[in-house]
Amino acid sequence: MIRTLEAELFQAAGAQVGEGPAWDVRHDCLVWVDITAGLVHLTDGRSYDAGTHVGAALPTEGDGWLLATAEGFAMLDEDGTVTPLLEFVEPGLRCNDAKCDPSGKAWVGTMSYTEAPGAGSLYRLDPGPSVTPFLSGLTISNGMDWSPDGATMWFTDSVTRVVTGYAYAAGELGAAVSRLEIDPSYGMPDGLCVDVDGCVWVGLWGGGRVHRYTPDGRLDTVVTVPASQVTSCAFAGSTLYITSAVHRLREPEPLAGGLFTIETSTQGPPATLWKPLR
Repeated sequence: MIRTLEAELFQAAGAQVGEGPAWDVRHDCLVWVDITAGLVHLTDGRSYDAGTHVGAALPTEGDGWLLATAEGFAMLDEDGTVTPLLEFVEPGLRCNDAKCDPSGKAWVGTMSYTEAPGAGSLYRLDPGPSVTPFLSGLTISNGMDWSPDGATMWFTDSVTRVVTGYAYAAGELGAAVSRLEIDPSYGMPDGLCVDVDGCVWVGLWGGGRVHRYTPDGRLDTVVTVPASQVTSCAFAGSTLYITSAVHRLREPEPLAGGLFTIETSTQGPPATLWKPLR
């Protein structure tokens, strides 16, 4: 039986492209971004202007956040200072979603501003700093997260409408071992997170919902969201936070671009803190 839940508005943010929610245990709040506005928001009331497009803001073991920007990686200090760390993205592309694996290694995907097929890639940030490419030929590199045991990395190239589970060990991406196929009528898979039961929660762009899939691909929960352009989701204990976007709406939606929440019967871990490169 499929459960149906309804998300409620937490903040009427009006984000152009709200994305990258992550629970920051250091400040006991959610950090999330508005990609094309170049803003980093915290639910404790702070906001920062990154000065460039920003796909994610990853909490770190120290102060501030690791930003995945249009150009590559940068550091955002709590006083608002942005310091470039590594610029590796080719002109016409930008970083999209990013997340840390269970050991604190940062991963990021790129995509073309025009969504040109095959222009994007998936990278791991390494000491140097440098990046190591793992997947190429992507179009909209998007949501990623890891199973509770760290043995599977879930990742989606949105246009394929498939969330793929890859074998994962010691920071290395292995062969595809699982796949969650998203019916086109539900929308396009965007950002995602994994709960303590190993189930995958997927935001569905154009679908106004978040789906929870068991690792074997069974849909067991539907969260309806009063905004059609759902972009991503993240847990804070049993609370699921959901981001959304105004971008590309055909008809006005009063709550589009808002941040939403729903209480669930499970829990998810907070964001893994990024370990500074050594």
